[in-house]
Amino acid sequence: MEQKLQLKHPAGKKAIRMDKDKYELLAKYLLANLKSNGNSTHTELLNSITDGLKKDKIKFMGSVEWHVEWVKLDLEANKKIKRIGDKSPIKYSLT
Repeated sequence: MEQKLQLKHPAGKKAIRMDKDKYELLAKYLLANLKSNGNSTHTELLNSITDGLKKDKIKFMGSVEWHVEWVKLDLEANKKIKRIGDKSPIKYSLT
């Protein structure tokens, strides 16, 4: 049985539960991107994660974009990343 994590939303809205393995995999790629590239937009993060999964030959079950969005919101709610600016395109950085 896969372990699930209850995620948080930065605005306090109801969040989802996600498989722990999926969360940890995507969080690892997202945080590695921000560490090496500095500020990144959502699209840059998504492209980096997708490219990393392909490069490492990891088959991801489900929508990568949907899961990345929730991982990004949870990391923001837990103060591990932050938004920069409030106008499009919004960029993200490590806190």
